[in-house]
Amino acid sequence: MKKIINDPKRVVDESVAGFAAAHADLVRVEYDPIFVVRADAPVAGKVGLVSGGGSGHEPLHAGYVGYGMLDAAVPGAVFTSPTPDPILAATKAVDGGAGVLHIVKNYTGDVLNFETAADLAAADGIEVRAVVTNDDVAVKDSLYTAGRRGVAGTVLVEKIAGAAAQRGDSLDGVAAVAERVNANARSMGLALTPCIVPHAGEPSFTLAEDEIEIGIGIHGEPGRERIKLEPADRLVDRLLGPIIEDLPYASGDRVLLFVNGMGGTPQVELYLAYRRAAEALAEHGIEVVRSLVGNYITSLEMQGMSITLLKLDDEMIELWDAPVQTAALRWGR
Repeated sequence: MKKIINDPKRVVDESVAGFAAAHADLVRVEYDPIFVVRADAPVAGKVGLVSGGGSGHEPLHAGYVGYGMLDAAVPGAVFTSPTPDPILAATKAVDGGAGVLHIVKNYTGDVLNFETAADLAAADGIEVRAVVTNDDVAVKDSLYTAGRRGVAGTVLVEKIAGAAAQRGDSLDGVAAVAERVNANARSMGLALTPCIVPHAGEPSFTLAEDEIEIGIGIHGEPGRERIKLEPADRLVDRLLGPIIEDLPYASGDRVLLFVNGMGGTPQVELYLAYRRAAEALAEHGIEVVRSLVGNYITSLEMQGMSITLLKLDDEMIELWDAPVQTAALRWGR
């Protein structure tokens, strides 16, 4: 195992400390218990947004803390849910009097621990709602979930719901926007290589040099099938077909097309894949009106990609375009 680390047990703490130092204009970090919070939190009268989960998916979630997106992010150990205590502390830290929305990826540990933290916050008089993302079409159940996994669509939920909170929507209103985004987003990914969790020191699974896994999860969970490597256009079609069929997306729909890297895939390959995805959508009469390409929800150094489609309406487009200022997404401000 070759990684730029010191003690494997200190990876998250030291990484978060570096993140805080690099982005001190945007965030501050509390260490006991650990969470990342907007530098100006709590914002009086604004719904607070909290998300989190296991580390190793950077820039998710800390990279999306800031104006127009999340108010706090709670990092767990690599690929391990944070416990209720830091989630509760983050919830209290962002409570500006208008309630707090938890955005939770559908993994059993995340769901249970966020639920526990929400119950504890309610006992302290903080109104909490939760939206659970489950945009992955690859498998119904996995090693970590009951139901579909929450993957790259989570980024889109955080951005659009964050914009709704920033403009002053109520807790019910922000939750409704988040639910609508999740309901209209679908994702599917593939892996060319496994990743190595620092404290494990060995690959999370094995693939032959000429094999890829279709429908992989962001923790290295198995997907739908293992196949021989194919040209990029064919791989894009393998991901996009099930996505289009699942909602389903139809001719005349306006969509956001999100091609995401899993951490070890260069931009040149992601844009190559985007080219085919946009072409295939045009063949279906589906109009791409917004886009996102890059490493935004990763799996350590895994080589691979995912494709996400979000069916847009006028309000979602307005909220997507609204100003955002975070470490990983920033425009319009």
